[in-house]
Amino acid sequence: MSIGNEITIEALKASVTGVAEKKIMFLEQFAKHNARLVELKGTDYAHGTILRYNTSYQHTKEYIKWKFKSQDIEIDKLNYEFITDFEFWLKTQKKCGHNTTMRYLGYCKKIVLGLIKTGSLPRDPFFGYKVHKKETNRAALTEKELKVLANKKFPSARLSQVRDIFLFSCYTGLSYVDVQKLTRSEITVGQDGEQWLIINRQKTDSQSRVLLLPVPLQIIAQYENEPQCEISGKLLPVSSNQKMNAYLKEIAAVCGIDRNISFHIARHTFATTVTLSNGVPMESVSKMLGHSNIRTTQIYAKIVDRKISEDMRSLREKLSK
Repeated sequence: MSIGNEITIEALKASVTGVAEKKIMFLEQFAKHNARLVELKGTDYAHGTILRYNTSYQHTKEYIKWKFKSQDIEIDKLNYEFITDFEFWLKTQKKCGHNTTMRYLGYCKKIVLGLIKTGSLPRDPFFGYKVHKKETNRAALTEKELKVLANKKFPSARLSQVRDIFLFSCYTGLSYVDVQKLTRSEITVGQDGEQWLIINRQKTDSQSRVLLLPVPLQIIAQYENEPQCEISGKLLPVSSNQKMNAYLKEIAAVCGIDRNISFHIARHTFATTVTLSNGVPMESVSKMLGHSNIRTTQIYAKIVDRKISEDMRSLREKLSK
């Protein structure tokens, strides 16, 4: 027990018995946390969440080796400088954007808070440091782009299939992981006699309730007897996220849509172009998206307001002529 170290029962016992106090190592605790996530995969945590925690662990490991020339560090060496230097390292050495950097630091903070709760760490090294994300422009397809995509005849059945599944998400608001795991049992007939999708979202475990519009109903009927669906028991023949996104880039080029399209744009399109822009109340959109907090949905409302503002400015210019 050296001067300047936190005096603990373990430290006092070590000074009396002569047995050295076992230091708690940060990466060791991080690895234990991630191992627990693997045990809870599919119940409490999605595969993607586990991957992100593991990536954060690897970055933290590389950073510690870079900064301390060590394979691990004791948790009492965690301080404000450790955090700010880690932010700098992620942005300069790993070329991470601001929000990605904040996400990785947020995972580190989760481990730190766990150590504080168990009494292993007496102080919070994140005190005074704010993990904040910048608001990003959540791109969505316009009504015109959505029509072009829906009406396009593709020479390849593979592209048609990916387009159909992407459109299904555009008209239901489901994320890739939720569409990928959909089964026919999650379609129910509501009290109104209409067909509904009622699922628990993989990411948040919150319930998503969506009335099925004509487009998704048509797509479901189209793939009802598809061999891949019959074998897997899934509602739609969904490929891997990586393949879907690669094909969507090809689809965008064929349709003359000059922008980067990924599967997640479908969810944004449902929130803005399909629902909010057509007067669906925000509370209803929030429920369909499975948001646990309506403030998350309000981000889409800002995009709609921005579009209205642009349209009205264009109208004003026409009228002034």
